[in-house]
Amino acid sequence: MKILIADAFDKALPGRLAGFGEVFDDVGRLAEADVLLVRSKTKVTADLLASAPALKLVIRGGVGTDNIDKPACKERGIKVVNTPKASSVAVAELAMALMIAVPNRLVEAHNAMKEGRFLKSEIKRTELFRKTLGILGVGLIGSEVAKRAAAFGMRVIGHDPFVASHPLVEMKPLDEVLAAADYLSIHTPLTDETKGMLNKARFDAMKQGVVIVNTGRGKVVVEEDLAEALRSGKVAAYATDVWYSDPPDPSCPLLTAPNVLMTPHIGASSRENLGRIGDEVVQILGDWK
Repeated sequence: MKILIADAFDKALPGRLAGFGEVFDDVGRLAEADVLLVRSKTKVTADLLASAPALKLVIRGGVGTDNIDKPACKERGIKVVNTPKASSVAVAELAMALMIAVPNRLVEAHNAMKEGRFLKSEIKRTELFRKTLGILGVGLIGSEVAKRAAAFGMRVIGHDPFVASHPLVEMKPLDEVLAAADYLSIHTPLTDETKGMLNKARFDAMKQGVVIVNTGRGKVVVEEDLAEALRSGKVAAYATDVWYSDPPDPSCPLLTAPNVLMTPHIGASSRENLGRIGDEVVQILGDWK
């Protein structure tokens, strides 16, 4: 078995996979690979697959598989699997970090201190306690966010067409979640149904001054509509780790919109999570072999 690691994984992973066959990271040897390991950087397109005649298995280290042309893989008989359990804690912790940073105005306070300005009386904080958190997508990551939000004393409501009930989340129709949420945390996959689901009409339906946190998929929001909602104050702040592309196009309207807190798609990049992804990859190959 020949295994190509195309993206950045835990440094110990090649050694852990050596028992399954030859492991290499030279993408120039794609034509030899039986197994391809990717994260979010490599796009497994039909063109890439055409250059991989021996490929039998694609493993996506992470939750989503929208960077993989699954119909093209299916046509070739190539199996596609991901590692959904590994990233839940890492992404949930980043979502909570972003959620905490906004009302505490941490970036503004830090930058002011670096500039020699001591804004003790100017910076007014608000609390998460007793605020309503709406979760869109109550799967593995959304459930981890719900646990942490409950510990902060938040009321947690959510919408997920595939989840009828949840021990920590009051499941509601989408319009009710949007209307009631003080904070909205996005954890949906990118599908035909979710692409652009948060648009002008949906922003208009939200509570005035809502804070939106997105560690799911960038294309769930319509960027132009969100930028306008931020300028009007309808959306008080948008904290995001995800973009239409990595990195975002310089013309992305959110880069210049007010009250946007940005991170460079680091949700799954904790040291511990990379180790957990490696555990799942080893398990996948062990079962597949």
